[in-house]
Amino acid sequence: MGGFSLIHWLIVGLFILLLFGGNRFSSMMGDVAKGLKSFKQGMADDEDEQRRKAEEQRRLGSHDRPIDVTPNPRAADPVAPPPPPSDPTAR
Repeated sequence: MGGFSLIHWLIVGLFILLLFGGNRFSSMMGDVAKGLKSFKQGMADDEDEQRRKAEEQRRLGSHDRPIDVTPNPRAADPVAPPPPPSDPTAR
């Protein structure tokens, strides 16, 4: 009861073929194929652009970023001594 069988798919395909006609259906499938090809090419172009930018960034290295020379105030503070050990007999 769940899905379509092979005969159902054949009837649906025949109905679509009769509805749109052989020539029009063929041209629609050609347009779909062109759209998929264009989409894949666009995705590949985007990946190439990202790869090119990453390579350029790697080539430039850290020369294009300014060096941070502000002093770190926590580094100048002395480290606090650890607390004295607790004496169990002091209670």
